[in-house]
Amino acid sequence: MPSEYAVLSALEAHPDLEAAARRLRGSRIKRLIDIFGALFGLIFLAPMLALVTVLICLESRGGPIFRQRRTGCDGKTFVIYKFRTMTVAEDGEEVVQARRGDSRITPLGSFLRRSSIDELPQLVNVLRGDMSLVGPRPHAIAHDRFYGGQIPAYTLRFEAKPGLTGLAQVSGFRGGTEDVALMAARVDRDLEYIRTWSIWLDLRILLRTLWMGPFDPSAY
Repeated sequence: MPSEYAVLSALEAHPDLEAAARRLRGSRIKRLIDIFGALFGLIFLAPMLALVTVLICLESRGGPIFRQRRTGCDGKTFVIYKFRTMTVAEDGEEVVQARRGDSRITPLGSFLRRSSIDELPQLVNVLRGDMSLVGPRPHAIAHDRFYGGQIPAYTLRFEAKPGLTGLAQVSGFRGGTEDVALMAARVDRDLEYIRTWSIWLDLRILLRTLWMGPFDPSAY
């Protein structure tokens, strides 16, 4: 969780962001879209979600759902849900990012990750209010601590609810962040999203996500 001092210092360097974040977080329309969108997705996709659950259990030992702590709005910690795609379930002081050809990823998990189906259980997080359909993508807490110490504006991502998808992801900044510069570019897009947020921007991001999801070469 970021310190209050770190957040205040970052906001002082970005004085336009606080008002924009309040407008975004206070939108009832955005919350209604989140609720109805998540409900529709869970109901419409229920047969596929059930099938994936069974296939994961048949492929390898362990539960079908992967749980990991993430940092949400205002730096509050929540538990994110994903379909299990790996043979490990890291959630400690050190979390190793997945890489291309990672031996920890199961065969089925590879398909789920490339198609983004592994992210669909996060519709439950959206219903619970931990996340929004659109917002800055949440990272493992271990990564938040590392990048928060490297990128001064990193903590400002927590001024908005994390999203199932985001402006950074549809702008080519998806997948692993092998160096700090890649994460800094992602953070820039996240802050741009907060500054320029509108319902129409959310809808454009959702449409681009639906189009790009199964074909994005950066997903692995």
